Amino acid sequence: MTDNTPSASAIPDDATDHGTAGPDSAAAGPAEQRDLADVPAVEVIGTVTVHLMSAAAVKLGLAENGEADLDLDEARKLITALAGLVTAAAPEIGSQHAAPLRDGLRTLQLAFREASHYPDEPGQGPGEKFTGAVYARG
Repeated sequence: MTDNTPSASAIPDDATDHGTAGPDSAAAGPAEQRDLADVPAVEVIGTVTVHLMSAAAVKLGLAENGEADLDLDEARKLITALAGLVTAAAPEIGSQHAAPLRDGLRTLQLAFREASHYPDEPGQGPGEKFTGAVYARG
């Protein structure tokens, strides 16, 4: 059996980039490795949430391929995992870090409801057991 798990001792610098690099960033060379012990927990949590949000957006058909990638079952799992992480981490990382994560989560929950042919009842949607019912602001 092979282990495809990334090394626990190193994390690439660009893993926390969140898409802010310019077009010339690829020319800078290979990503430098950072010792995972030097990476603050809030940065690791932020990176993981961005990956979950991105994957959920793809499964909701919000990415480049649109509805070709639509898979609501997969999106539900990703959004629920994201909701659990954001809810559990919020008291530890502080409101300045948690607020944008909650906003992104809420946006995905609403997008899920819009993409569903038979929307869940309020409080029954993905992750709502952790966040409470999500309603569109109006």
